[in-house]
Amino acid sequence: MTNSNPGKRRDPKRVSNPRHERQLIRNQGILPIGSRRRRAALATSPNIQFHLLPYQCFQEARAFLQEDRQEKREQIQLYRSRIERLQAIDVAPQDEAMKQKRLADMRRKLEATKILADINDPIVKRRFEDGVGDMNKPIYRHLADKQWRAYKRRLLMQRITQMNVVPDVLPAIDPVVSTTLSWPKYTKKIQHGDFVSSLVSEQPPVLKIQPFDKGERLYTIAVINADVPDVQKDGFTYRCHFLASNIMVSPTNTVVPFSSLSETTQVILPWLPAYSQKGIEYQRMSIFVLEQPKSDTVGSQTLDVASIKTLGRYTKRDEFILRSFADKYSLTPVGVDLFRTRWDEGTAGVMQRAGIVGWDVEFKRKRVEPLPYKRKDGARYR
Repeated sequence: MTNSNPGKRRDPKRVSNPRHERQLIRNQGILPIGSRRRRAALATSPNIQFHLLPYQCFQEARAFLQEDRQEKREQIQLYRSRIERLQAIDVAPQDEAMKQKRLADMRRKLEATKILADINDPIVKRRFEDGVGDMNKPIYRHLADKQWRAYKRRLLMQRITQMNVVPDVLPAIDPVVSTTLSWPKYTKKIQHGDFVSSLVSEQPPVLKIQPFDKGERLYTIAVINADVPDVQKDGFTYRCHFLASNIMVSPTNTVVPFSSLSETTQVILPWLPAYSQKGIEYQRMSIFVLEQPKSDTVGSQTLDVASIKTLGRYTKRDEFILRSFADKYSLTPVGVDLFRTRWDEGTAGVMQRAGIVGWDVEFKRKRVEPLPYKRKDGARYR
């Protein structure tokens, strides 16, 4: 029988016993690093690097993978030389489109070969499991995209479908970028569709956008409330709580603090605290990430924020139609997130500090009066 010391500090890289893993999480607040099989191998091997573990089968398999990788690297050099030769060829104007199509196909084949060269490398898989992979490399973007699509994307699509974000706000969306929503000084992880306190959502959030394609792109972010009550029409309308364009995002530059964006060149509508008036069950706050159209040279087109503000059509929060805005500026929805807000003890104060009217209004359902009872003539039953 072993005597376990609950106060003993565990190594997150070497702990492999389930009970010790629970002690590590509970006492030190640290999650184990890597797979349990890898941690067990490191614990039983005296300070030997992972790729030098003295297992004959392991080393022979690594030698075979290195030979395959060398073949892929030779193919990569061949594809690069072909691309350079094709780029140097001058073609007639009517053949330029065909040339660009061939170049795009060759570049896609080159990127796929780069992934195949490293897909079976145990060092690459170890670095990805440890969360230290370089997202500038195609293999780590491929693994991250595969991991996201395996569960997190399915969960996201389930939430926005069940809560009818699609088609209430936009007719359809095919997310290709991962989004993670958080607030400064709020440590709880926010899942898609979670309820967020009004005191927390009073401050502008931070949105992490993780693309899985190389290069920098410009995005537009819109936060839309699709459950704003319209008393006159006895229905619901939209309200825009935030709108900003020309946000540069790349595989390594992913964090977008709403409070740090430029008010002159990026922000169209500043952050309005999320709130729900008393008597309403809850309101859906959907966050859409829209990719701006590609430019003729390199990168994405920049939207003229000053002209959008001058136009005035999309600077009104109430009855903001995101479909119209996306169609006018040729924006493509590539990401979405969602949280919900409801009336709580801090909502009235949040609305007063933001200068929002209606903090003392309570919505109630109309009482449906029963139809008057009509007494039937008793003579007909005699």
